Amino acid sequence: MPLQHAPFATGSNAADVILTQEALDFVESLHHAFEGRRQELLARRDERQRSFDAGELPSFRSDTVGIRESNWQVAVTPADLQDRRVEITGPVDRKMMINALNSGARVFMADLEDSLAPSWGNVVAGQVNLRDAVRREMTFTDPASGKSYALGDRLATLKVRPRGWHLDERHVHVDGVPVSGSLFDFGLHLFHNAHELLARGSGPYFYLPKLESREEARLWNDVFEFAQDALEIPRGTIRATVLIETILAAFEMDEILYELRDHASGLNAGRWDYIFSVIKKFRSRDDMILPDRAQVTMRVPFMSAYADLLVQTCHRRGAHAIGGMAAFIPSRRDPVVNEHAILKVRDDKELEAGKGFDGTWVAHPDLVGVAEAAFGAVLGDSPHQKHAPGPERRVGANDLLDTTTPDGAVTREGVRANVSVALQYVAAWLGGNGAVAIDNLMEDAATAEISRAQLWQWIVRGVPLDDGGVVDERLYVEMRDAELARLEEAGAGGANVRRAAELLDTLVLRETFEEFLTLPAYGDLVEREVAWSDAG
Repeated sequence: MPLQHAPFATGSNAADVILTQEALDFVESLHHAFEGRRQELLARRDERQRSFDAGELPSFRSDTVGIRESNWQVAVTPADLQDRRVEITGPVDRKMMINALNSGARVFMADLEDSLAPSWGNVVAGQVNLRDAVRREMTFTDPASGKSYALGDRLATLKVRPRGWHLDERHVHVDGVPVSGSLFDFGLHLFHNAHELLARGSGPYFYLPKLESREEARLWNDVFEFAQDALEIPRGTIRATVLIETILAAFEMDEILYELRDHASGLNAGRWDYIFSVIKKFRSRDDMILPDRAQVTMRVPFMSAYADLLVQTCHRRGAHAIGGMAAFIPSRRDPVVNEHAILKVRDDKELEAGKGFDGTWVAHPDLVGVAEAAFGAVLGDSPHQKHAPGPERRVGANDLLDTTTPDGAVTREGVRANVSVALQYVAAWLGGNGAVAIDNLMEDAATAEISRAQLWQWIVRGVPLDDGGVVDERLYVEMRDAELARLEEAGAGGANVRRAAELLDTLVLRETFEEFLTLPAYGDLVEREVAWSDAG
């Protein structure tokens, strides 16, 4: 059975431009070549989780000592990726892409992953927007205000984040099997834009999310080589920065860079997903329970060690070390909130620059200048600080696993905040919005993952509260009902907030842990699309 995809009808020529037979044939070739290995690696993740549930802890691999101890470097960085001191990230929404590309940041990461709710319309429209951005044909007129947006003369260098290996694209099947969301996102962008990017003096640059091992990095590298050969572009044209956002990847930073060394351009400290990974992998342990997520900062032991090791590894291998996200959204109405938050952002970015990072992430154009100043004070006219070895410490396995948090506690407010954020985010996601402004922060799936994972773990482990109470199902239901009523009264969360509460219940109150909330939520999203289509 050949490749089949869902119909796409939006009144535009999106299907004609993006879902061409040649592009779909390319995606199909990727599926045939790599789907089997993807499934094997996903099964390996399950096997490792069972070992952690049985009490095992990860460590540095004994079979890759030679890679860690030998001298090698990644390929030379392309000219337009040399200076990455400020990178802005955001979804592939047309207006937001224009603002991000015009923001003054050095790099823009267009996100097809955690800040995209993958409805079929969103996925295909995102590919249309990428195509138009590469060709500088992107304009937008806001239907509400009538304001027009267009690309300026100086644009950020474009990088694209496809979905992780665990996600399918259920709207596209080969032989009756859904294709990988990773390969679909990557394949369409590369097919339509690689040659155009090269003609404009740039290249196809990617961020790779949620890797857990060198084998998963090797799979990406083999995909790159296959795709470059198929499209007749030189090997090494593709460049990728890997997000170190799982605790297992932290133990294999050298190995991941080594597998991708002809295509690697750096590592990024994806800290929110990293915290989620620590909760998820060690969910069965009573000795590694994290406090309220607001207390898990980059200064706690396991987070500081992770950041130090990332800088050391990158600089030893000639790669960029990119820091974490500043998610604050400046308020147009509350200067006091802005002043307090911007001080925290400045402190965070100064900490990163001082540790040796070469750049950092922000979520809003108004923070570009704050981050630019923090890194400019350290970098000066130099595009990076890869010449510096990084913090002077030897990071061991115990350091990466030291989840002690001085003065950390689980509080009623922490429980309430987790319930509230999870409800609001999931409700928005079900409505097709994957980047959600909540309490002056731009949240994506990572924050919702932390929130629901902590709730599950705290309930299952019966974690004590700082006031002498305990986190249990009764407390969760009480908090959920109160937040649901508050959100409905305020009109927050829209029509999907009650469905979000039902979904959150299944994630928090079931005996087994769901690996990613986006898996059951995606099923809900697809069912709704089918229902809307049938109704239409």
